[in-house]
Amino acid sequence: MPRLLALLALLLPLGSVAETLQIPLGQQGATSFELPQRGESRRAVLERFGLADQEHPAVGRPPITRWDYREFSVYFEYDHVINSVRQHRRRTATPE
Repeated sequence: MPRLLALLALLLPLGSVAETLQIPLGQQGATSFELPQRGESRRAVLERFGLADQEHPAVGRPPITRWDYREFSVYFEYDHVINSVRQHRRRTATPE
């Protein structure tokens, strides 16, 4: 029994060392460019961002098309943007 109490006493202080890192939602993944907005036309996206690196064919009903750029993807329903998402890029670890 004394060994169990000693073990418990050693483990209790470890919980008080933990830290919580909170990043405000607006600052998560912030970049210096704006994504295409919902409702923009294909033509407006093309004029603003140029040709996509890859264009995927339409799928389903209504037809949903995806254009992939280096940093983000744009989803179209017919000829209008329904969503834009940034591509997740793993950051390389910096040596400490």
